[in-house]
Amino acid sequence: MHHVSAKFMPHLLTDDQKQNHAEISQELLVNANGNENFLKNIITGDKMWVYMYDVENKMQSSQWMGKGSPQPKNARMSWSKIKVLFEFFDWKGIVHHEIVPRGQMVNKQLYQEDLVHLRDAGHRKRP
Repeated sequence: MHHVSAKFMPHLLTDDQKQNHAEISQELLVNANGNENFLKNIITGDKMWVYMYDVENKMQSSQWMGKGSPQPKNARMSWSKIKVLFEFFDWKGIVHHEIVPRGQMVNKQLYQEDLVHLRDAGHRKRP
């Protein structure tokens, strides 16, 4: 016998959800096989954390010090400087991006507003 860890899953699907996923996958496969431009019509998105701070390279942060002086220290990024970025792209590149305002909660309403903005940007950039 040996020790085995459970595989991490974001959530467990019900039988109805599994069936729905299988049906949608079959539809997408049929559409992809019947239309060579099918994948070019898909827009996908990603949410990422972005650090918003001024970067100093090693040369910019260097200082003149005397012999025996302690080495200068730089502070690392603080969590208060993080922003959330939603980015939507297709086969040609970025279609739309949006930065969540500071203090704004990422919830259903925010996603819905972003999808409206994405739709408008998609119509402008890829008519």
